[in-house]
Amino acid sequence: LVCIERAEASMLTLVKYTNDAHHNVIRSEHGYIDFVQDRDQILIELGLVTDDLLAQARQLAQSNNTTIIDEVRKLNNLSDLELYRSLARQYGLQLGEVEKLLRKVDPAFFGACSKAFLDHQHLMPLYQENGVLVVATDNPAASMVELQKVFPKTKVEKLLVTPTDFRRLWSAIDLCQPHYQPEPSSEEGETEEAEDLLGGFKPEVEAHLVSVFEALLLDAVAERASDIHIEQYRGIGRVRLRVDGELRDLNHYVLDADELKGLVNVIKIRAELNIAERRLPQGGRSVLRVGSLAFDLRIHVQPSLHGEHVIIRLLPQNSELISIAKLGMSSAIAESYQRLLRDPAGLVLVVGPTGSGKSTTLYAGLQLLAEDTTRKVITVEDPIEYSIDNIQQTRVRPEIGFNFADAMRSFVRQDPDVILVGEIRDYETALEAIRASQTGHVVLSTLHCNDAVDAMQRLYDLGVHANSLASELLAVIAQRLARRICPHCRVEAEPEPEILKEVFPDGTPDSFVAYIGKGCDRCGGRGVHGRVAVVEYMRANADLRNAIARQIPVGELRKLALDCGLVTMRDSALDHVIQGNIPLSELPRILPAERMAPEARWQWEATE
Repeated sequence: LVCIERAEASMLTLVKYTNDAHHNVIRSEHGYIDFVQDRDQILIELGLVTDDLLAQARQLAQSNNTTIIDEVRKLNNLSDLELYRSLARQYGLQLGEVEKLLRKVDPAFFGACSKAFLDHQHLMPLYQENGVLVVATDNPAASMVELQKVFPKTKVEKLLVTPTDFRRLWSAIDLCQPHYQPEPSSEEGETEEAEDLLGGFKPEVEAHLVSVFEALLLDAVAERASDIHIEQYRGIGRVRLRVDGELRDLNHYVLDADELKGLVNVIKIRAELNIAERRLPQGGRSVLRVGSLAFDLRIHVQPSLHGEHVIIRLLPQNSELISIAKLGMSSAIAESYQRLLRDPAGLVLVVGPTGSGKSTTLYAGLQLLAEDTTRKVITVEDPIEYSIDNIQQTRVRPEIGFNFADAMRSFVRQDPDVILVGEIRDYETALEAIRASQTGHVVLSTLHCNDAVDAMQRLYDLGVHANSLASELLAVIAQRLARRICPHCRVEAEPEPEILKEVFPDGTPDSFVAYIGKGCDRCGGRGVHGRVAVVEYMRANADLRNAIARQIPVGELRKLALDCGLVTMRDSALDHVIQGNIPLSELPRILPAERMAPEARWQWEATE
């Protein structure tokens, strides 16, 4: 029998088994085998690059001191997971899941090797299981020969991870290594007082905490988090990430009270805040770059009972734009939205709470406008979240007195056809938006409120004249984000009876179906991945304009809106449930109790 077996250092060897005259099995090895002759050629075989693109990637890798795989990923705009899943199959390796690996990591194996050697070779010993040492790498062609010499009596197995996951694992293990901290002084008095005033940490500890902060940011990027929460309680720190609208604990960060204070100071320095001020809330910003990804960080520090809490919002600066077709709107609403963009003048509002995807919806419309060479489009934003060709984009700078209202007054002299205002926050901005619409421009903007009808009251509260609003309003799109079922593990499921009772008080239709995600490798076992917009759509017509001008109560206005074809958020959510886009359990998260059941018009009749 001749076969191929995996030998030491994850290499393949040719083995021959024979029987001697006494029927004893004799095993002999006949050398190592490498099926990959030209490792770069694999990228062509996978269909990821052409010969010309591979040559370009080689040139860029040499000039930028990076790997060819990194350059191919940038040139083709491939996701790490997509690329490395293909590479793992081609090289016959397993692709590791960082969440599972973090729970198994044994820092002792990492500490037994030269850190410079591991960094140069892109290798990371993680843990030993069943006599096999598992070593992570982001280079599928990495050699294990030298590492095998460090662990001569242990079988070494290569595990492929994405570059981001490799950096996450490296940071997590590095933080577990012993760091030098000076011995505490046994003397009482001025020295201890001085340390307390400076924040209770020394320069040696600060360097360690900078690594903690960088590892935390890396975790947030890898998990697609929108926010980082750093909280302090009675001697205990808690770190959480908001992913797909849900907070999740990061349990591998164990920080004591002094380390938490030091970490907060590191963050304050990064955001150029006053580290000595611990009594008042502070806000600042910073920037982050992870490979080809760039983020604007909004940092807010809030004093509390047991210490300062920090919230960091991550705003992607170069994310892939989403088209209107992928927003999650029904085809009728999507067509109506596109028609609004072709109107000669008027006000279009996208409303919802913070983090509900309002800007994404507006940017989807901007993409269509950018393709129209006959119109000029200007935006004023805070910050500029996406860069779009053929769109004139401006960022507000409140620190020098240039805000939304100032930009609007300036824009009307730039001969635009369409103006996007990032947010209507105050009376001045609202007034300039109405004026721009009255002078023959399409104005797109966002507003913080709960639903489409509530947007009218919000503008009344800002001081907008009811007649002006009625004459200029084209439509209001209200939206919230619901977690999307993972398409790779979606199955039909039995609907939750308590939710069905709320949604269908008169009985569930026989044809109603619901779905859930069972959980798989693609979604990390959670059954959901990403989010989709659930919208409420109100198109202005003559009846609504008259009601808005008369400033009738919100309840009566909603009754009239329902008569005029208001598409409610409940209806949009149920469409998503039936189509298998979101689980039924998402409805209580995005709809108030009074909106779970069908809205009857008598609910909004004025009572005497």
